[in-house]
This record gives sequence, C-alpha cells and structure tokens, in this order.
Amino acid sequence: MHRLQHLVIFSRYPQLGAGKRRLAKDIGAVGALRFQRLMVSRIVRRLAHDRRWTTWLGITPDRSGPWPRGLPTIPQGRGDLGQRMVSVARKLPPGPVVIVGSDIPGISPADISDAFRVLGANDAVFGPATDGGYWLVGLRRRPHFIDPFANVRWSSKHALADTVANLAGKEVAMLRALCDVDDGASWHRHISREVPP
Repeated sequence: MHRLQHLVIFSRYPQLGAGKRRLAKDIGAVGALRFQRLMVSRIVRRLAHDRRWTTWLGITPDRSGPWPRGLPTIPQGRGDLGQRMVSVARKLPPGPVVIVGSDIPGISPADISDAFRVLGANDAVFGPATDGGYWLVGLRRRPHFIDPFANVRWSSKHALADTVANLAGKEVAMLRALCDVDDGASWHRHISREVPP
C-alpha cells in the first residue's frame, strides 16, 4: 500500500448550465449535465477506492456539493487550469501527485498505477489526449516542486506541447493516449463505442 501517492480527480460540481460548455453547445445543457454526472460517478467508482493511493476530489466551485461520501475534497482555487492544478499540488501532503479530469471514459486503475510507477524515475508524466491536450499529469514533487503550467494555451492542440516545453531539461514520460469528451464530436465517438461499465 502506497498511501503517500496522491490521485486528484478534478471536477466541476455538476449543475445545469455550469461547466462542459463546449459539450453543452453541441448536445444541449441537459445532455451535458447527464454526461458529467455519469462520468464523475464512474471515475470515482473506478479509481477512488484503490488502496495503492489516496484519492482526493479537486473541486470547483470551492464551496460546492454534496460530493461523493468518503472522499476528501480539496478546493481548486482561482485562476486558469494550470494555476488551479498548481494550487492543489502545493496543498497536498508529501508524495507524488497524479491529476486527472472527470471526462475520460477510458481511464482505468492500471493507468494510474502506471503513472505512479514511471514517476519513480521521471520528474513528470503525461497521458496525452487525442486533441493535443492531456488527460493526466503526474508530478514527482521532489526534491522540489516544479511548476510546468505557465503560458500554456489551454483548450487547444498546443496544451501538451506547451507544458512539456516548460519542463525542458527534466525527465518526462508519456502514457497511452486516450480521448476526453469535450465537445459533440468526441461525445458521439464515445457513444458509438459505449459499453456498460
């Protein structure tokens, strides 16, 4: 058991008209809300109770809920995605941290285990997304914390490349590529291959 390994599931509180705006634009606000609720539930069920790591919910808005019982929450704080990931990573107890979103249908406990394993020999690890972003980022945080998120063009095909460029001279590893569901096209691809969880 490696309870000093921290998994953070980033999530916005599921609420009609808040969050998943690009998806809502394509499939409607109610459809986006249903998808968001389903994905948060599935990802928590798949990942949160694994004894190899401590799972946290990185939540926004900071004062929101109710969230799934039995899991500690940590507020994301203010700022862009990078600033919020830095805020959460700095607040956690010692140990490597892996941060994932709540919109990655294909994520599995093996992916999280692989991320922590490769962090043993690397400063950072990424799970590339097929749109040029990433579905996972892991940081070793020792001997000191490295902030790789400055000047990243979020929600663009450059997000991963920008973040990796900030880690020049550091050891960086990549996991398998997965799809995240951000818009109608990715939602339709997901639905077309959906199988019961």
